[in-house]
Amino acid sequence: MADTTGHPTEPGVTSETDRPMRPSSWRHIGPGIVVAATGVGAGDLVATLIAGSSFGYTLLWAAIVGCLVKISLAEAAGRWHLSTGRTLFDGWASLGRWTTWFFAVYAVVWGFVYGAAAMSSSALPLQALFPDVMDLKWWAIACGLTGLVFVWFNRYAVFEKVMTVLVGVMFLVTVYLAIRVTPNLPDAFAGLLPVLPDEKDSVLNTLGLIGGVGGTITLAAYGYWVNAKGWTDTGWMKVMRLDNRVAYATTGIFVVAMLFVGAEMLHSANVAIASGDKGLIQLGDILEAEYGPATAKFFLIGFFATSYTSLIGVWHGVSLMFADFVARLRPGTEAARGEEVASGARERSWPFRAYLLWLTFPPIVLLFQDQPFRLVIVYGVLGAAFLPFLAGTLLWLLNSGRTPRAWRNGPLSNTMLALAGLLFLVLCVKQIWDQPWSEFF
Repeated sequence: MADTTGHPTEPGVTSETDRPMRPSSWRHIGPGIVVAATGVGAGDLVATLIAGSSFGYTLLWAAIVGCLVKISLAEAAGRWHLSTGRTLFDGWASLGRWTTWFFAVYAVVWGFVYGAAAMSSSALPLQALFPDVMDLKWWAIACGLTGLVFVWFNRYAVFEKVMTVLVGVMFLVTVYLAIRVTPNLPDAFAGLLPVLPDEKDSVLNTLGLIGGVGGTITLAAYGYWVNAKGWTDTGWMKVMRLDNRVAYATTGIFVVAMLFVGAEMLHSANVAIASGDKGLIQLGDILEAEYGPATAKFFLIGFFATSYTSLIGVWHGVSLMFADFVARLRPGTEAARGEEVASGARERSWPFRAYLLWLTFPPIVLLFQDQPFRLVIVYGVLGAAFLPFLAGTLLWLLNSGRTPRAWRNGPLSNTMLALAGLLFLVLCVKQIWDQPWSEFF
């Protein structure tokens, strides 16, 4: 019996991390819920809404392909952690110092700009729900500070439980909206056929939808959350794979539900909404006019859950990666082990908390002024480059002697990672091409 990577489920070759295989069980599910909640932000929902409003159900298949691509990336990251007992950054470091420099620049620039964006995104639905309480900027600061306090004082177990509750809210809201708009099921099933819209730039729009489904750096954080859960050896491999599939099945439900809303409410009425988080506020107004204030408020609660899970997910997951990055740089450190992440030592370390502070306080400055033009361009380029970097390095690591032979990539996993790398490379080149470089210099 083969798994999704093309390997047998009970390999005959053992390594120092091999343990008796635990049966996959729903009661162990956890890190997948966290990565699904963190990866699906307000921007993903807006992108799917716009795809539905522009093309109806035509690109439903692309949203599903996007989930399959991300399954392969997250599974590969989790497999590295479990099969080697080493963290992903330790694997990157073994490929050369260039990976260290890339991650260092990425973590500093990306974290600075993302912090402001995440706080603003979480603040928008709160201001819409409570318009007379305070200004958007102060709501944003409140979201950032509560995220900081929550992650600072809680370990992974509590973090996972809170994320699970918020995912439940997201699930209820998106499924309720999808049912309320009464989707045209024959058209939806027709949307499963891989065809392109008859529009200008339809290929790039389709690739953008595939690439935008559920997560960027959070895919790399998945392996760290797997370790934080206490899964540190190959005995957890079946459990991790079930957990990962649940994650992207959940993600698929979110994006398909929002595509239904876009196709039925916006496409059929020829209504356009703005890109970015403000598009969801516009959708709230449309829902209020169509179904009443109760549905609109219910939607805004789901909007907040979507944005806030991305905020606290990044606050925790990327801080965990940064703490591992710093630990690996210390003199005499040979390998960063998954057991150290599982022990909770990383979450109590000063680098973890320093990066938490970096995500929270410096970005507050951006809330009170226009974002620095050049910095935003660098942020966009680095963000676009991360997924090709992740796909390429996972291909390298999982096909080399760094991974025990029994857990190296099979043909299916190699194919999926290669396709993911090519897809994200195309999107990266487009992102770089579209930047206003003439104004940068």
